Amino acid sequence: MKTVTTVIIGAGQSGLAMSKHLADRSIDHVLLERGEVANAWRTERWDSLRLLTPNWQSRLPGYAYSGDDPDGYMAMPEVTGFLQSYADTISAPVQTGTTVTSVRQTDGGYNVGTNRGDWRCPTLVLANGACGVAAVPKVADGLPPSVRSMTPLQYRNPRELDTGTVLVVGASATGVQLAQEIQASGRQVILSVGEHVRLPRLYRGRDIKWWMDVTGVMDMHYHEVDDIRRARRVPSLQLVGTPERATLDINTLRDSGVEIVGRLAGLRDGEAMFSGSLGNQCTLADLKMNRLLDTIDEWVSANARNDEFEPPHRFEPTQVATAPRLGMDLADGGVKTVVWATGYRPDYSWLDVPVFDRKGRIRHDGGVVDAPGLYVMGLPFLRRRKSSFIDGAGDDARDLAAHLGASLHRPAA
Repeated sequence: MKTVTTVIIGAGQSGLAMSKHLADRSIDHVLLERGEVANAWRTERWDSLRLLTPNWQSRLPGYAYSGDDPDGYMAMPEVTGFLQSYADTISAPVQTGTTVTSVRQTDGGYNVGTNRGDWRCPTLVLANGACGVAAVPKVADGLPPSVRSMTPLQYRNPRELDTGTVLVVGASATGVQLAQEIQASGRQVILSVGEHVRLPRLYRGRDIKWWMDVTGVMDMHYHEVDDIRRARRVPSLQLVGTPERATLDINTLRDSGVEIVGRLAGLRDGEAMFSGSLGNQCTLADLKMNRLLDTIDEWVSANARNDEFEPPHRFEPTQVATAPRLGMDLADGGVKTVVWATGYRPDYSWLDVPVFDRKGRIRHDGGVVDAPGLYVMGLPFLRRRKSSFIDGAGDDARDLAAHLGASLHRPAA
């Protein structure tokens, strides 16, 4: 049994940022990583994926992108290289190839079981990411055996798909990117659209993420939100990172030949049923996009910077077919594959501590978990709107490291 003050589970951006802040406080710690540094980025992403944030926004405590393409978007090998370089720079005490198998609460802390021995610690940080498991809806149980079921964690490229029509369920960042790529491969794609967040890649000559950064949108604190539970469930931004800095939305996909249908409401006897709310969902997404653009325009005017940027404008509303189909026989439609781009959830299957709510979500207040000395990082809107991005890890880690350090000096109750 090895002992240390803090065990950090996961060596991605969140775990590494926490390591830096703990080291700055002279708190001894170890990072346990089942693979290599940035393992999920290395092994659980499709081949063509790029970050949807521009390179200049890849920032961690005391470290930032320093290449010659600040407005570009990193491919996965670049992301893993960036994080590995950061781990080396800060001399992060990472134990690679170490899979956590159990976490149990003990008097004064936690026992962490791994395939390479056990650790005991008074404080523990769960930094293994928000995308450990694909969140496939219950409706998937009705898929006929003749149709292949796949998640984005399994998808690598269109060449691995069966010939035939592909139904992509979900129209957030993952869904629209996969729909575009698969359609371009020559397969017909049907995209099932529910709630989504539409954004342009560029507005008034700047990347939309630049605007969200400079106006403070991404720094919004969880205490400033009326319904933080709802905010944490908002779908990911409908963006893609490409050398052309292209916008990817429902209109783009429709123009490329993708068929757009409503949310998948049911599957029975090989028949897919789609919601009739497609028009309403798209109208709502357009309204929210325009509210953000209003916020940007107001910031520009309030700071007297109109001359620095292109004039304000608005984008074409999302075009929806007059009568999108409400159902289809998958066999008759030639559907051979369904890709469930319906989100992700963290994997805490090894956590034997009573900190989960009735829906299996971990109970926490801005990353401070409902158990002494236990913390979580990397979840959507954990402490700020940017919490789940590389750029958000540093600020969250600073706050939680301060709380952790104070807890070590707090008298026991």
